Amino acid sequence: MKTALDILDERICAAMASATGQDDCSAIVRPTADPKFGDYQANGIMGLAKQFKTNPRQLAEQVVAQLDVGDLCEAPEIAGPGFINLRLKPDYVASQLLGINADETERLGIAQESEPQTVVVDFSSPNVAKQMHVGHLRSTIIGDAICRIEEFLGHQVIRQNHIGDWGTQFGMLINYMFHVHTASRMEEVFEAKPQDAFVLEDMEHLYRRAKQEFDSDPEFAERSRRYVVDLQKGVQNVVRQWREIVDLSMDECQEVYNRLGVTLKKEHVCGESFYNNKLPAVVSDLEALALAEESDGAMCVFPEGFKNKEGQPLPFIIRKSDGAYLYATTDLAAVRYRVNELKVDRIVYVTDARQALHFQMLFKVGDMAGWNRRDGRTVELAHVTFGSVLGENGKPLKTRSGENVKLKELLDEAVERAKSVVEEKNPDLPAERKAEIARAVGIGAVKYADYSNNRESDYVFSFNKMLAMDGNTAPYMQYAYARIRSIERKAESKGVNIAQELHGIDSLDLSEPSELELGKHLARYGEAIESAATDYRPNYLTSYLFELAQKFSAFYTNCPVLDAPPEKRPTRLLLCDLTARTIRHGLSELLGIAVVEQM
Repeated sequence: MKTALDILDERICAAMASATGQDDCSAIVRPTADPKFGDYQANGIMGLAKQFKTNPRQLAEQVVAQLDVGDLCEAPEIAGPGFINLRLKPDYVASQLLGINADETERLGIAQESEPQTVVVDFSSPNVAKQMHVGHLRSTIIGDAICRIEEFLGHQVIRQNHIGDWGTQFGMLINYMFHVHTASRMEEVFEAKPQDAFVLEDMEHLYRRAKQEFDSDPEFAERSRRYVVDLQKGVQNVVRQWREIVDLSMDECQEVYNRLGVTLKKEHVCGESFYNNKLPAVVSDLEALALAEESDGAMCVFPEGFKNKEGQPLPFIIRKSDGAYLYATTDLAAVRYRVNELKVDRIVYVTDARQALHFQMLFKVGDMAGWNRRDGRTVELAHVTFGSVLGENGKPLKTRSGENVKLKELLDEAVERAKSVVEEKNPDLPAERKAEIARAVGIGAVKYADYSNNRESDYVFSFNKMLAMDGNTAPYMQYAYARIRSIERKAESKGVNIAQELHGIDSLDLSEPSELELGKHLARYGEAIESAATDYRPNYLTSYLFELAQKFSAFYTNCPVLDAPPEKRPTRLLLCDLTARTIRHGLSELLGIAVVEQM
């Protein structure tokens, strides 16, 4: 099923072309901000009128004269200097809802893309040998939502967890574990399974001590560098211990991913080590293209348009003066691999906004070298940025000691606090059921609070706000879903066979205003998903779901369901069922937030 917005956009573009003789017209159809102006507004007339140097309102009249939308809209209205306002007919809305109800695939009538792409989504990227902290939350869950939405629309998604699993820090840590840490403890670490003998917190302590030794002892630092060389050469015992460190780190990260309901798995890890043997070619090929040059002993590319504070060309360093490679080199190697080997159409990087300059320069250098092109086509490179998670003091969220808040500890606290919400709403539930709901509500609250904010903005982390039962929160949405399921259970207890009443239903009565408003919003679910996918903004989806819950509440207040007359009950049961299915799909399938049947 095409969305009403897509149908209107196509037809208005065609009418604009017919009125002007120009083929590449843009209707710019958007949902109206105020329902009194209708449901959709076409805003493209003004730009077209300016191009043809004609009166926009007169042009709008000419376009409307060529426009046939009578099968889905009332007569179009021209407003202001040339806006075209459109109001959907109840019969069209009813037909859309019946189509959604008839869709047995659980896609809610939403079509897949006609030209699916292969898309790499690069996200999460936790630190090896360190526990995940709150700074990893946003990349991990925003990236996961992007993957889920892209896959729902029919694209092939390749998840890439680009971890920092190579370099000096590993020589430093292995050196410390070989020569400073006790032999008995080392035997435990490497003779037994790591999870039986060691946890990532222990590794984190060792890393801190190793860093202190590296910074204070030149002999230790030099030996650490030799271990990096041994690692690069594939010396067996060094590689084995490096692998133990990486595996231990990723095992604990996987536990966090599982708790968050994130779709990342160990097979999606493709870290810096994977690209290590590809780095020399990056430098030599850029030199051969006359794009790389030596500057103060380092090899650099100077992409046009990038300057430092003094107005001098800004270097994109691809090899340091000591011969070491950098993130820039690895990221360029990754672009080449993904374009040429994975055959992708699009690469999406999900990182914090502080890395914006790096990615701007990366994309520019990739374009200069032609590495973002394959078979005559340009691969889209997109950087999806996000702001910071702040404490209530307006500064980045930290513990009292000034350390980053560990992600698993934050999730533990969220679940613990959610237990009180469950106790308040349903104290008579069995303990196991309460624990299950608390997990869904607590984890969901953390994720939803992040999603519901503009990803580019910082936001203040507040358990009180995110666990509130009112407002745009996960508990409110989960309760809205549970409430509808409660209505349906009550109907069935009264002998109403909902499945039978809704099966084969072929007409709806949307004569009540709140029925029609809810129906229109349900029919717009596909538009919300398209919008969230186009701009990589999960908050478009949470806004839609929150508004859906509010419209359902207004409908349920004004329109009895179980006590409705026989001729009205199927319509209202269908509105209930489609609302529940849409909330469940949006939360569970696209945002990875569990729903609960009762709270």
